[in-house]
Amino acid sequence: MSLPVVVLGGGAAGMMAALSAREAGAAVTLLEPNEKLGRKLYITGKGRCNLTNNTTPQGVLEHVPRNGRFLYSAVTRFPPGAVMAYFEELGVPLKTERGGRVFPCSDRAADVIDALFFALKRRGVTLLHRRAERLVLERGRVVGVTAGGETLPAGAVVVATGGLSYPATGSTGDGYWLAEQAGHTIVPPRPSLVPLEEAGDTCAQMQGLSLRNVTLTLKNQKKKAVFQEQGELLFTHFGLSGPLVLSASAHANWAKETYTAVIDLKPALEEAKLEARILRDIAQAPNKAFHNFLEGLLPRKMVPVMAQRVEIPPDLPVNALTRGQRRHLVETMKAFSVPIAGTRPIKEAIITAGGVKTGEVDPGTMMSKKVAGLFFAGEVLDVDGYTGGFNLQIAWCTGRAAGQGAARYIEEDGT
Repeated sequence: MSLPVVVLGGGAAGMMAALSAREAGAAVTLLEPNEKLGRKLYITGKGRCNLTNNTTPQGVLEHVPRNGRFLYSAVTRFPPGAVMAYFEELGVPLKTERGGRVFPCSDRAADVIDALFFALKRRGVTLLHRRAERLVLERGRVVGVTAGGETLPAGAVVVATGGLSYPATGSTGDGYWLAEQAGHTIVPPRPSLVPLEEAGDTCAQMQGLSLRNVTLTLKNQKKKAVFQEQGELLFTHFGLSGPLVLSASAHANWAKETYTAVIDLKPALEEAKLEARILRDIAQAPNKAFHNFLEGLLPRKMVPVMAQRVEIPPDLPVNALTRGQRRHLVETMKAFSVPIAGTRPIKEAIITAGGVKTGEVDPGTMMSKKVAGLFFAGEVLDVDGYTGGFNLQIAWCTGRAAGQGAARYIEEDGT
């Protein structure tokens, strides 16, 4: 009997790799130190599990800022449509929401995890709750894994241990040093899809305030926009968070540039129309104090911050505003700036950028170009996407390619 494919990591990529290898005829052992599989899946999409994006393979690649070309083969062979069909066959009805985001109809991430878990059970995948300690290598090939003080023989090994984001879910970077043991280059891990820290205390004054239907532009020190999108953001005690901010963080090169977040508080109104509205409101209540007037334009928590930013006394009657003061107010509402000091720590990031250098991995099979029989899948690789289901799509398609590649390797190798 052939030696098994040993899959390291019971997250999205690992479970897909294990199922794919088993479906291809290989015996499979899945190693996961947590008692429950897919712990990170529980928190994706705010607990609803945004499991892919209903788009084309090209649509996926357009939302992968780094090494998208590496994914071409994997995402073409297992595109979002095939992923959706796969989960519906496992008994998870799906729905598509705004922006192509795909969720289970139940809005429960647990349904996705349960479907994968029971599929693993039905198909006879052996599950061991152990952490891989090292790879066993002989003459340029992997022949086993040491886990729990025991060596498990393997015909092939798939490393799908995740990155460094949310370490409580088991993403502790194990795959990086296992890859280094095999001679791979690790592109330094860094946070992506992560909240941003401000340089100052403006956001802290509005802590807890959520803004919807605003436009966020992230500009570098040359005032070039690297990101612009409309949506929702949140002011926190440290700076900015929320969907817009997480997406913006993935577009920045934090090692080389500094950034300013610029918020258009009234994207539906051009400056001239906003000024006309202000003049109309002033005419209706000319003696109203400026701070009371602002409450008709902005959320209450933002009023004192805006008054301070435009340097207009809160008690000034609005009919006393000069043309220059009105102009300054309009410009500030259309471009409320927050200097950014950097990102929150990697443990707070949704995704880890960096990882195993893609040039050292075969993009068709996910097999190492350095060690025969060693495969990689998911976040451990130096490839990541924007929000909207793209990172789970990466996990599914690389996991599928690695599982099938590992099963084929064992069959051809005869181990």
